[in-house]
Amino acid sequence: MKIKLLLISCLVLFLSGCTGDKWGWYVVDPRNENGWSNLKFLLTGMWYTVAISLCAIVISVVIGLLVALPGISDNRWARMFNRVYVEVVRSVPILVLILWVYYGLPVVFDIALGTFVAGVIALALSDSAFEAEIFRAGIQSVEVGQHEAAKSLGLGYLQTMWLIVLPQALRRILPALGNQLVYMLKMSSLVSVIGLSDLTRRANELVVSEYRPLEIYTVLMLEYLVLILFVSWGVRKLESRMAEHGHAE
Repeated sequence: MKIKLLLISCLVLFLSGCTGDKWGWYVVDPRNENGWSNLKFLLTGMWYTVAISLCAIVISVVIGLLVALPGISDNRWARMFNRVYVEVVRSVPILVLILWVYYGLPVVFDIALGTFVAGVIALALSDSAFEAEIFRAGIQSVEVGQHEAAKSLGLGYLQTMWLIVLPQALRRILPALGNQLVYMLKMSSLVSVIGLSDLTRRANELVVSEYRPLEIYTVLMLEYLVLILFVSWGVRKLESRMAEHGHAE
């Protein structure tokens, strides 16, 4: 709700300074009935944008961690699996992966996929390769002495990772994870090509009916701007909290 109110306030201020015969801001002006109706139509896509981004980032973090662990293993084949997965997934454009998942997976596995599920799968797979590299770098940045100390205490590999290494690595990679969440929010706009009614899809549909692309896509940019600034602020607050917690320890 706060995001929507902030967006509407920004839009009113923007419209106040952009008036003229060549502009058609009435189509998204909340001060008239038609503009308010169009604006509400655009904002209803925000739920899908946020939901698909959050679902995809959670899944990609889990997959990324599972892929990162073989990358720091002493086993050659485990490291090879990590490298092949990362290089292959990173090489596929995200738009191509979205189309392949939506149209290809149902044929390969004889299943039915909705646009939301297909979008989550495609975004999570694409981002998991980047998450794997972030986790690998974060884990390797933890001093070797931490591993040795854990070993001297009789902790096993999983206990060492879960109790000692990962908490330290997480604090170090949090800014990178925040960047990936912002990246995910922006890339989620590509899911509109398969019909998901997110912010971008709503804007495209409104352009077809109102024939005012400049005004509507300007509002779309403002929507993403406000949303991403809000998320970035939240990530910075979380970084500060974790930094304070780390100093306290």
